[in-house]
Amino acid sequence: MATTRTDQESRTRTRTRTRTGLLLAALAAPAAMGVSGPSLALPEAARELAVSPASAAWLMTAFGLGMAAGTPLLSAVAGPRRGTAGVIGAGAALVALGAALVLLAPGLPLAVAGRVIEAAGAAGLNVAAFQIAGRDRSGRTAGVVAIGSAAGGTVGLFAGAALAGAVGWRGALVLPLLSLLAVLPARRAAGGTPPRTGADGRLSALPLDVLRAPAFRVAAGLMLAVATVNFGLLYAAPRRVAALTGWSSVETGAVASLAALAGALLSWPLVRAAPALGARRVRAALALGSLAAAVLAMAAPWPAVVLFASGTSALVTAGAQGLLTGAATDGLPAARHGLAIGLFNLAFLIGVAAGPALASRFTDQTVQFIY
Repeated sequence: MATTRTDQESRTRTRTRTRTGLLLAALAAPAAMGVSGPSLALPEAARELAVSPASAAWLMTAFGLGMAAGTPLLSAVAGPRRGTAGVIGAGAALVALGAALVLLAPGLPLAVAGRVIEAAGAAGLNVAAFQIAGRDRSGRTAGVVAIGSAAGGTVGLFAGAALAGAVGWRGALVLPLLSLLAVLPARRAAGGTPPRTGADGRLSALPLDVLRAPAFRVAAGLMLAVATVNFGLLYAAPRRVAALTGWSSVETGAVASLAALAGALLSWPLVRAAPALGARRVRAALALGSLAAAVLAMAAPWPAVVLFASGTSALVTAGAQGLLTGAATDGLPAARHGLAIGLFNLAFLIGVAAGPALASRFTDQTVQFIY
């Protein structure tokens, strides 16, 4: 009887984690859509705004800059005052404001400003999703969120193109608005208790204690390396495939996106197996998997192997986000967990920006962001 009750409780906890993970994935995935969604709509935007394609590319670049700025900003400002629920509220407000500017902007400068604001809000929602998911020490909830975020980035390519065809290019730039559908239930999941403060009634925003924590440095450093490789391959691997096959950019992009999506979805078995493997083996598997993916993608003479390597890198990256989010807070007081996860996500975003830049130097080509 006791065993049966324990099994039932375990199944109930698993279902609860899955439901929470799916809710938080719905909150975070539109941020990834905001990164990839405009890529196929930029030519139309350039024509309507009467600017060059290079200038229109700022509509994508601005989003990356806004996310990088929004992650520490909302974690440090909204978090200490009202907790994770406050981050969600502030993020939702910025997403709505930024999207309104994009939809109403008469020219490129205001549209770019809107994208920066929209991205800052999306970054806050992304951080909040992983802060809530990080409460599950098994890593499963964060794993679902990471898979959802990776899937959102892939779906964004096609959703952006469809919206651009149906309602115009501006629709492809406001995909982060979809996150607002999950804001209210996510705020309930976050709870209303702000972080504990120190004796002076404030929570110090200085992250020195977080940066000194060994567990945080290992987790953030590995996440930075894995993300840099992954987003470098998202730039370089499709170009290798195109060179090996002669496929068009549309054909190559579609196949590469499917490979990345498959890899992200297949990260779930790794997340489930992590408790049995142990932290050291998991970290070793992530590091070796990322290294192997980079070597295969750049050296293999067969397109199928290059695509396999790209999918493997996506698997490793999604798994790392899920498994290392909670690990980044080990040894830190509960009041510092939110800031630690925010900085951990910033390490990931630095990898998002650094990967394509480094890949472009090695491949000696002009950077063209496809994700």
